[in-house]
Amino acid sequence: MADDCFAHPRLAAIYDPLDPDRSDLDAYLQMAEEFEARRVLDIGCGTGVFALLLADRGTEVVGVDPARASIEVARAKPGSERVRWICGDATDLPPLQVDLATMTANVAQAIADPQAWQKTLRGAREALRPGGHLVFETRNPAGRAWEEWNRESSYRVTEIPRVGPVESWVQLMEVSRPLVTFRWTYRFAVDGQVLTSDSTLCFRERDEVERDLDSHGYVVDDVRDAPDRPGKEFVFLARRP
Repeated sequence: MADDCFAHPRLAAIYDPLDPDRSDLDAYLQMAEEFEARRVLDIGCGTGVFALLLADRGTEVVGVDPARASIEVARAKPGSERVRWICGDATDLPPLQVDLATMTANVAQAIADPQAWQKTLRGAREALRPGGHLVFETRNPAGRAWEEWNRESSYRVTEIPRVGPVESWVQLMEVSRPLVTFRWTYRFAVDGQVLTSDSTLCFRERDEVERDLDSHGYVVDDVRDAPDRPGKEFVFLARRP
């Protein structure tokens, strides 16, 4: 099940304005060029930001996400007809044979259930052509990122066109390693409605992720730093032999 920040229509509609800086995707665009990827599968595509950036470059893209509301936001964007959108997950895919599969931002960590994680890795491998790559990021647990997830450091008011001011903040709910649960709260000034979205992320250790990839037949070619968050993220580059 997708979190409400992606699955609730009113929250999906404001997801992009609340997170406008997507410079984190630059590294993925560079890797798509590095691997000369002509066909890309974007797992957990959300509102389609990365998929549409790729499509703008002439890449053939399939975007898959379990949140129908987010997929509808993506489909309403200019150029969306160039992307094949699928409401589902990596186990719901037709035969693809892509050059590159990605899980950007929090996608890999948001697949917190162990069985769902294993099924995702298997589904991604089946979607890749031989020699194709799976690339994703996950936070280094040693960084203890959750210690900064509180109202004091996250509270803001965002003026959104045709929506009005929206207050938002995050609150840490529970730390039960490797799982960390937090809640985003949103208050719409126009009518006073308050919506919340609970999320759980899985903070996997690097060696655990490498073992999972190996068990599904991947070769781990590299584990890199995220360029914009050095020392805080593991970026895995795995290949289907």
